[in-house]
Amino acid sequence: MGSPTSAAAADVVLIDPKELPAFCPNKAMPLWSSHPRVFLELESTGEASCPYCGTRYALAGGARPGAH
Repeated sequence: MGSPTSAAAADVVLIDPKELPAFCPNKAMPLWSSHPRVFLELESTGEASCPYCGTRYALAGGARPGAH
């Protein structure tokens, strides 16, 4: 039986640092549900939410202090 944190983690889009800059809507989202593209700042905190749709994103490996 899975823990509650594993269910919550499934709701997060994991971004590889090589894929930065991160943006929403992401490539996996259907075109019909698109909203204006917004770039997300993940480097300082390791996570962000889209202001339009609320999709949660997390940077693989966590925050990168000092990243540009």
